[in-house]
Amino acid sequence: MQILVNTDNTIDGPEAVRQAVAQLAEQRLRAVSGHVTRLEIHLKDENADKGGADDKRCVAEARVEGRAPIAASHNAGTVEQAAAGALDKLRAALDSDLGKRGRHRG
Repeated sequence: MQILVNTDNTIDGPEAVRQAVAQLAEQRLRAVSGHVTRLEIHLKDENADKGGADDKRCVAEARVEGRAPIAASHNAGTVEQAAAGALDKLRAALDSDLGKRGRHRG
């Protein structure tokens, strides 16, 4: 599974964030990683310098062989929480999609 993590210019410490989010993605999607060819994660601070609650947004999109992409998003107070929420939602969507086709167990 190829993992690409993109941040906008409002995210502090982008390289460290990219590495942490990529590790989190590997952990959260381990059970379905054999079906996912590419995972793209986009992180954004929607309010930039203004601050505010739940202003960090993560959109995660998985590409599965022979299927349309599946995406999920989540807003939270921190980048890590936003990524975890989006990845959990994506995992649930992948489990549902793959389970309906009898191609996934676990």
